Amino acid sequence: MQSIEIQLPETVFSALRKAPEEFVQEMRVAAAVKWYELGEISQGKAAEIAGLSRAGFVNALSRYKVSVFQYTADELAQELNDVS
Repeated sequence: MQSIEIQLPETVFSALRKAPEEFVQEMRVAAAVKWYELGEISQGKAAEIAGLSRAGFVNALSRYKVSVFQYTADELAQELNDVS
């Protein structure tokens, strides 16, 4: 596993009222949720980035009010038409 160092002002931890370790974990989850929402990564890869199980990541999506599904309405309709 690779480690990276990010320098942040001390005040950012109090912004979310989290200890540095909790803040970093929340950053991982937030980034993974956003990248998933943009369709840049799969749900499995997002869970891995977030450091969560797949079920834990689905719960995080709910918390951030992001759909579990990466399909637009048109894409879903097309998929359903292709199955018929």
